[in-house]
Amino acid sequence: MIPFPTIDPVIFAIGPLQVRWYGLMYVLGFTATYFLVQKQIRDFSYKALEPWYENLNLVLIISVVIGGRLGYVFFYNFSYYMQHPLEIPATWTGGMSFHGACLGVLIGGWLYVRNKKLDFWKCADIYVVTIPIGLGLGRFGNFINGELFGRTSSVPWAMVFPGGGSTPRHPSQLYEMFLEGVLLFTVLWLCRKKPWQGQKYWPHGSMLSLFLIGYGCVRIFVELFREPDQHIGFIFGALTRGQLLSGLMVLGGILLWKFRYAKTSH
Repeated sequence: MIPFPTIDPVIFAIGPLQVRWYGLMYVLGFTATYFLVQKQIRDFSYKALEPWYENLNLVLIISVVIGGRLGYVFFYNFSYYMQHPLEIPATWTGGMSFHGACLGVLIGGWLYVRNKKLDFWKCADIYVVTIPIGLGLGRFGNFINGELFGRTSSVPWAMVFPGGGSTPRHPSQLYEMFLEGVLLFTVLWLCRKKPWQGQKYWPHGSMLSLFLIGYGCVRIFVELFREPDQHIGFIFGALTRGQLLSGLMVLGGILLWKFRYAKTSH
């Protein structure tokens, strides 16, 4: 067993204002996306996006927050928030859903680029390859907070989390940090040029498809080690809510790949 590192979730505080590690992870993730998207615009000479780049970033950030919050409300705690609707905007109390954020970004991004007459699939491919950086950093923030911990385990690297009782558990946040963050980013970044090189099996939209499939598969796997949400537990036997939503992501990614390939192969 490895001792859980004692890291204060609050980096520093000035009066009532607190700067937290988890919030810093979001800032670092958005910053990484900002510069890496800029790099790809130059690499691929996609000049049509340049005039709208800053505004699109703002739209996507807002879409992440709104989608993530509404996703948590509808996917994970619907009955509670229907009884307490005034708490829905209170994101500072916790409760964000990646699947909701993903939907929010897709909808917000599609509406914006459609209004500006940009190619949605090209824009999606440029942005989506950077998303795993924010995911990995976010999972590290979850680890510092001691939240979203794993199921009980006797593996040598198991930890006793402050909110998880006295039994050792999988540090599933670190599993997710590596798989959703490091591994998925590496795969997407290495493949990112393929649609732009005119390869037959890599039409624009391929990176988005690969992300949906890759993230969905990784999340389904990690959920085998992650403690289900206490107020939800398992559904359909041993399935978790996260696995169900991730399975739909995988299906969506496969269908998108087939759709984009069929569109561009004629």
